Amino acid sequence: MIRALRRRLRAQSGEGGMTLIEVLVAMTMSVVIVAGATAMLISAVRDQPALSRKAQNVTTARWQLERIVREIRNGVRVEVAGPSELSIITQVRRVACGGEASTDPAAPAIKCEVTYRCAESSCTRTEAGAPEATTVALSGVRNPAVFCFVPSTAADPSECGTAEEAGKTNYVGVRLEVPNPDGPGLLTINDGANLRTTTLTTG
Repeated sequence: MIRALRRRLRAQSGEGGMTLIEVLVAMTMSVVIVAGATAMLISAVRDQPALSRKAQNVTTARWQLERIVREIRNGVRVEVAGPSELSIITQVRRVACGGEASTDPAAPAIKCEVTYRCAESSCTRTEAGAPEATTVALSGVRNPAVFCFVPSTAADPSECGTAEEAGKTNYVGVRLEVPNPDGPGLLTINDGANLRTTTLTTG
């Protein structure tokens, strides 16, 4: 009986619990996992403002592009046609060209020469008669060669490119390159419009 009891006690003494080495290994693994998760969280928090700024730049560029295209669509004649400069006679809702915006919704739009000039990272907008009222129309532009025209000097004149002659232009394209919010490199935003005086014919 005593021998059986001793055997049972010896068997029980080897069961359950963790050794010191096992505890240390478990603690080390926990520390590594927590440190990795913390580093990922810190990196995400640090990068978030930059990603937000890039996304905001894209949104702003699209809004600015829509405004330019709207003025092109209301245009009646191109006076200056260059890759980084566009001067167009268009219709604007102003009291006078270069003056204040019209507050009367029933008042007709007036014809005004609007000039866009692009250099370095931005494009400016100026209305004739008010050179001091030049405003920034586009910002964050990586390539000042923003405009293309139809008909062009390309082998196929219907391909948007260098203007054949400013006065003959019937289509103006706008191409913006802005930082890509989803990763490295640039995001290209394209749009354009025919002038309102353009007569479209079908073959």
